[in-house]
Amino acid sequence: MEIPVLTNISFEIPEGEFLALMGPSGSGKTTILNLVAGIDRPTSGRVIVGGTDVTTLSESALAVWRASNIGFVFQFYNLMPVLTAIENVTLPLLLTKMNKKERAERAAFALEVVGLGDRIHHYPRQLSGGQEQRVAIARAIVSDPTLLVADEPTGDLDKKSAEDIMDLLERLNKEFRKTIIMVTHDPRAAEKAHIIRNLDKGELS
Repeated sequence: MEIPVLTNISFEIPEGEFLALMGPSGSGKTTILNLVAGIDRPTSGRVIVGGTDVTTLSESALAVWRASNIGFVFQFYNLMPVLTAIENVTLPLLLTKMNKKERAERAAFALEVVGLGDRIHHYPRQLSGGQEQRVAIARAIVSDPTLLVADEPTGDLDKKSAEDIMDLLERLNKEFRKTIIMVTHDPRAAEKAHIIRNLDKGELS
């Protein structure tokens, strides 16, 4: 038996926009992120990102497309505890043709962008929660993706750290022209977005 999660969802996000998705738990917000990022496939309809219909790509083509086009930021940082900040940030670049020196330079620059240029050799356990999330954001932007998808990026942070992370996402959007889709329960976080959409019972308003 199929249980529909999303019904008749249709929306466009102009390049360079910052969209916040709000709504109760279980409404399908994360599913929308997963569809846009090519993690989940819709049972019907199409998902077009930057001119590419991701629903038509094979699994291997999808993996290549994701690696160069999508940056992921989650509520929990998913950092490897045995790797330093710069080693964690370098991980997505292992899928590219860059050599070791190029990967290290790109990762160091990404950490500089998020304000952690002086913490590149620290391990996650030596960082605060807000700093860990900054490392996770550096990892998300290191491959210079066109789109950042953020799932409750401030959900595990104290108020001050959450504000700092939202300021950083706002800067990535304004200065670096990153298109951002963010799921959040936090109205203060949503205020940083240009567009706020509400999802309830699988329907978008």
